[in-house]
Amino acid sequence: MHYDIRGGTLPYVTAELNYLAPMREKPRTYAYDPPPGEPKSTAMPQAVQVKITNGRPIRGRLTLDRAGFELVDQHTTVQDFYDDEEVTRVYYPEASEFIRSSLDADRVFIFDHTVRRRVAGAADVRGGGPRQPASRVHVDQTLHSGPNRVREHLPDEADELLRGRVQVINLWRPIKGPLRDTPLAMCDGTSVAQKDLVASDLIYPNRQGETYSVTYHPSHKWFYFPEMERNEALLLKCYDSASDGRTRFGPHTAFVDPTTPSDAPPRESIELRALVFHRA
Repeated sequence: MHYDIRGGTLPYVTAELNYLAPMREKPRTYAYDPPPGEPKSTAMPQAVQVKITNGRPIRGRLTLDRAGFELVDQHTTVQDFYDDEEVTRVYYPEASEFIRSSLDADRVFIFDHTVRRRVAGAADVRGGGPRQPASRVHVDQTLHSGPNRVREHLPDEADELLRGRVQVINLWRPIKGPLRDTPLAMCDGTSVAQKDLVASDLIYPNRQGETYSVTYHPSHKWFYFPEMERNEALLLKCYDSASDGRTRFGPHTAFVDPTTPSDAPPRESIELRALVFHRA
């Protein structure tokens, strides 16, 4: 299958993505077992069949500021991504310097990471081991929660830091490659309108966050990079304070690739989230 683009064609797959069904009230999801009588989430999914284009042939045109995501080469010396101590000691400094130099930033502060390993039929449970791939279209932060991350993690410096440009960037990579099972799909930010992004509460035991769920629009253009290797990674834009026309948010989701071989190993991946600062 092929997707028309600027007079040429690119290979694509057709797959089901889980959007947010239109609703009147603000969606909310509990990140733990909800109180008695409360649903885990009030967000109702809308499954839509979409074309997801292989972005490798036009990799150079799919950049972080234009599309909201970017495929990058980044060698890592980490031996065991399931070892939190090694990830913090080795991967955080590697990733911090890579993000700083790639984005020409003044400072990078990594505030968390998540390891995911798909287990067929398992529910996504926070705590107690690797998470499941996130199978809904979403953005990790919003116009409200992006700046709040700075206040939460760097409260004494927040006022000064927020005077400059602030980004929240997700660095996502496979733990083992080539990754064929449950890859990540990214929506070209230039095809997404602000009205498609629905602020949604994410409730923790001791705090409340906010993410964007996404409602479907036929103009959305989806891409993926098949068979990613261990030393390839994705930069995903979760928030950008710059309002000068560049893409500020990058919706993404895991999806079931219909061309995945039946004997493909289950997906294993790690993502870390970083605050990225540029002086005013």
